[in-house]
Parts: sequence; structure tokens; C-alpha cells
Amino acid sequence: MELLRKWLGHPEDIYNLLRFKMGGYRAVMPRMDTDSLGCGLRTCYRYLNQTSRSFAAVIQALDGELRHAVCIFYLVLRALDTVEDDMSIPLDVKVPMLHEFHSHLYQPDWKYTESKEKDRQVLEDFPTISMEFRNLSKVYQDVISDICHKMGVGMAEFLEKKVDSQREWDEYCHYVAGLVGIGLSRLFSASELEDSIVGQDTDLANSMGLFLQKTNIIRDYLEDQLEGREFWPREVWSRYAKKLSDFAKPENIDMAVQCLNELITNALHHVPDVLTYLSRLKNQSVFNFCAIPQVMAIATLAACYNNQQVFRGVVKIRKGQAVTLMMDATNIQAVKAIMYQYVEEIYQKIPSTDPSSNKTQQVIASIRAMSLPGSPMASRHHYSPIYLSCAMLLAALSWQYLSTLSKATEEYVQAGDN
Repeated sequence: MELLRKWLGHPEDIYNLLRFKMGGYRAVMPRMDTDSLGCGLRTCYRYLNQTSRSFAAVIQALDGELRHAVCIFYLVLRALDTVEDDMSIPLDVKVPMLHEFHSHLYQPDWKYTESKEKDRQVLEDFPTISMEFRNLSKVYQDVISDICHKMGVGMAEFLEKKVDSQREWDEYCHYVAGLVGIGLSRLFSASELEDSIVGQDTDLANSMGLFLQKTNIIRDYLEDQLEGREFWPREVWSRYAKKLSDFAKPENIDMAVQCLNELITNALHHVPDVLTYLSRLKNQSVFNFCAIPQVMAIATLAACYNNQQVFRGVVKIRKGQAVTLMMDATNIQAVKAIMYQYVEEIYQKIPSTDPSSNKTQQVIASIRAMSLPGSPMASRHHYSPIYLSCAMLLAALSWQYLSTLSKATEEYVQAGDN
């Protein structure tokens, strides 16, 4: 019944879940024909679906040869990330592996069969991935190899180095996510589906990655603590506690939330760059690919802001909410309206006593200036009494059915798996 009560409070979720389930998802994730692919590419797309719940569908919805380039880009970086994550590899072995990983793209027989990680198949069958990499046009190969090299060097740097200052937080996020944004942007331009400025403006592309990565780091505080990982910058959290782990203690919850709010304020500074970047995109499949994770991120930050639950469990946006965002975020005016909605939600929750309240209000003012509602999308959550009544009746009739949505759909709309 709790699920039913949630739906009654959000009738748009019910409508969009039904619309998504009954075929609406094809508007943002059209089915890809794999029958015409060679054996190697089919294997790569199988690995893509096995290793990524969120990105697999939107990658396969990209147009033309860009789809294959981004698929291979993802798998190469997934293989690199698997090396970084594998704690069974000694540092004296791992550091050179990370530095040299990009060179293995041109070595047909290179593979690594000693990984203990869950995604180890991308290392064990790296020859298939590297073969398809070499089948790409040189312009794509150059981008993927370059980003792989830079990311490997950055990962090696942070293996034994904790994130201390806010500058180092930006630097770490650049290596693990900003470079992904830069690489993707260069691939978009190389495909000629987007203008050259998209790939050349690395500052905006970097901000796209930083906004997603910071959102994940903020949301995943407790999970990272349980796994022995720390990514919150010491420069910030040390003003609120002696140890980062202290935030999980009930007696420290007020200071924990203040630190949380400061980090969310920091992340929000990337939103103007995100909006500028998205406003330059022309191709619909590229726009959907870029916009969906960004609107999921702003919704996640709104859910986390001033929320003690970040330190007690997992904060996720509703599945119906995620589906609504996916189906709405198909043009820049819609994305601006979504950003406006969620920064207003944050604004309404700013405590007057919060140390970061002035900074939070200032960054929200700058986002408002770029995303003032000026389209029908701005009022997309205003429903007539007749619609609300019908939706509530539909909720009562359909809640049990919707609670058993297919696993694939549920996995795709997990918020924040960016």
C-alpha cells in the first residue's frame, strides 16, 4: 500500500510508467538491429549490456557509426576501470598497467586473465574489443586512445593519493568523468553529427562529466564508507567533523547535513555549463544521450539536499520519476524547465541557518537566469482535476501490475547509474 500512496501523490508517474512500458521508451531508445553486425561487434554489444544498465540502451540509440565508436569507447574505459578497481593487482603491477593500457589497443593478442572483478570478461576478451577498436575510423581511434592514456595516468596518480582540496576533487572527477565527457564530445564532432565547437570546448565537456561524478560521490557517501572508499574532499568535510566516517553517527547528523549541502552547492555550479553545452547539440540521439543523465543528476541532488537519509541508507529518485524525466528531456527548453523545477525544490529546502545558504541561493539565481520557464514544458506537472481523478483510479487498478515491471526496465531507470 505504501507504493500505492506514493503513486497517488504523483499521478504523472503512473501515466508515464504505463506509456513507457507500452512502447513510449522507443521514442528515446529505439531498438537496434543487431542481425547485420559482425560477430565481433555483436560480442561487444553483449558485453555492453552486461556491464552497463543505464548506458547500454542510450548508446544503442545513437545514430550511424557513432553508435559503434561510443560502444567501443565505453568498453575500453570499462576495461581500464576494472584494472583500477581490482584490489588483487599489486600496485607495482597496476601502476604500469594503467600507464600503458592505451598501447594494448594496438596489440591484437593482449588480454588479462587474472582479474577477480565482476566485469573481468572485458579484460579476458580484450582482443575482441581491441579488434573492433582497430576497425573504427582513425579519427575515432585517435580520440579513444588519447582519452584512455590520459585517464590511465590520472587513475594511477590517485591510487595512493586521497582527495584533499576542492581543487583535487575537481581533478579526480576530471580524470574519471570529465575526460569521458571530453572524449564523447570529440567523438560527436568527429562523426559530423555535431559541430566542431562541441568537441573543441573542453571546459563545457568537462563540466558535463563533473556534474555527474560529483552527484554520484555525494549520493554514495554511505556505500563508499562501507566499502572503505572516501571521495568527499577533506578541505570541506574537515570543517564539520574530525573523520569523514563520523557523519554516519547519529549524534553528528546536523553537521553531516551541513557538509552535504555545501557539496551539493559546489556541484550546482556546473549546471550553467551543462545548459550551455546541451543548447549546442543538434542531433536528437546525441541530445537524448547527453540530457538524460543530467536531468537524473539534478533530480538526485534535489532528493539529497538537506536530507539526513544520505547518511543512513540509499537516496534514489522514484522509478516513475526517472521514466518521466527520460521521456520529457528531449529538447533544450524541456531540460531548462526540468532544471528550474529541481533548483526551485532545493531553494525551498534551504535552511536559514545553513552555513552555505547564501552560496546556494546565489548559484540557484544563476541557474534560474538561464532556465526561466518559457515553454509548455514549464507547467508539465500541473494537472486538471479530471486528469487527477482518472490517474488516481488508474493507480488503484494498476499498482500491483506496475510493481512487477520487467527487470530490464527497472534496471534501466535506476537513477544515477551514470
